Amino acid sequence: MRIWLLLIVALFSSAVSAHRFAPSLLEIRQLSENSFNATWKTPIQKVSAVPMEPVFPADCEITSTSPWIQEGTGVLMQMDLSCTDGLVGKTLSVSGLGDNQSSALLRLYLTQDIFHQAVFTAAEPRFVVPVEGTAGSVTRDYIELGAEHIWEGPDHLLFVMGLLFLVGWNRRLVLTVTAFTVGHSITLAMVTLGVFEYPVALVEFMIALSIYVLAVELAREDGGGALWRQPWWLAAGFGLLHGMGFAGALAETGLPQSNVPLALLAFNIGIELGQLTFIALLVVLFAAGARLAGASRMAALRPVPIFVLGGLSAMWCIERGLEVLT
Repeated sequence: MRIWLLLIVALFSSAVSAHRFAPSLLEIRQLSENSFNATWKTPIQKVSAVPMEPVFPADCEITSTSPWIQEGTGVLMQMDLSCTDGLVGKTLSVSGLGDNQSSALLRLYLTQDIFHQAVFTAAEPRFVVPVEGTAGSVTRDYIELGAEHIWEGPDHLLFVMGLLFLVGWNRRLVLTVTAFTVGHSITLAMVTLGVFEYPVALVEFMIALSIYVLAVELAREDGGGALWRQPWWLAAGFGLLHGMGFAGALAETGLPQSNVPLALLAFNIGIELGQLTFIALLVVLFAAGARLAGASRMAALRPVPIFVLGGLSAMWCIERGLEVLT
C-alpha cells in the first residue's frame, strides 16, 4: 500500500491543477529598423515567488509599457522597444525559468517576412537571433514542447495509465496506444490549421469524462465489456477529444508560419515520446513493486490507482461541468 501511495503522490502531486499551466510567451514584432513591440504573457499561477521576466539586449531601451491584462489563465503586458542596432545577432532571454520549473516560447517577427521561433528553458534560457530560422531548430524546439506538454498534463497521463491497466503489457497495448495517437493527431492538426473550432470548456469537460468512463470500465470485475475486448475504439474516440486539448496548448504558443507542417509533426512526436516514456516508467515501477512486495500483493493493490483515477476524474468533471454551465 505504501509503495502504491508513494507512486501516486509522486506522479500526480500536481494533478489537482488539471493541466492549467501553459508555457509563457514572448512575442516580438519589428515595426521599423530600430523599433519593436513586445508582448509578454505568463501564467497567473506560479510555483515560485521569483518572477519570470524577458531580458532584452543591453542596447534595447523600453520606451513604454502597458498595464497588465488578464487573458484566460494568464496575464500579459506590452512593451515598446528601441534597439540601436536591431536584434539580429543579439541575445534574448527569460529569467526565473528554473525557479518556476517552467519554459517560455519566443515568437519573433522581423521585417522582410523573417520569422524565428524558439523555446526558452532553464537549461537554455537564451536565444541568439540568427539571420534565418532553420528546420532543425524548429524540429528540436517543438519536440521538446510536445514532450513537456504531455508531462505537465496529469489528465492526459492518467488516461494513458488507465489504458495500460485496461490492456496490459502486450500486443494490444501497441494497438491501443497507436489508436490513441491517430485520434489525437487528427484533431490536433485540424484544429491548429483552423479547419474547425470547438467549445473549449465543453471539450475539457469531455476529456475529464473520458477518464471517468475509463475508470468505471477498469472497476468492472467481470472484465467482459466491449471496451475490454476492443479497447482501441475507446482510445481512438477519446483520442479525438484529447487532440483538441493538445491543440489548445499549441494555440497558446503558436506555429512558425514558414514551417507549420514540420512544427505540427515535431509537436506530435514530442507528445508520443513523452507518453511512451511515461508508459515505460510505469512498467519499470510496477515490475520493481512486484519484485519487492510480491506479484500477489501488487495484484491486490490494483484497485488503489483505479480509485484515484475515478476520484480525480469525477472531481474534474464537476469542476469543468460548472465552467460549462457558467
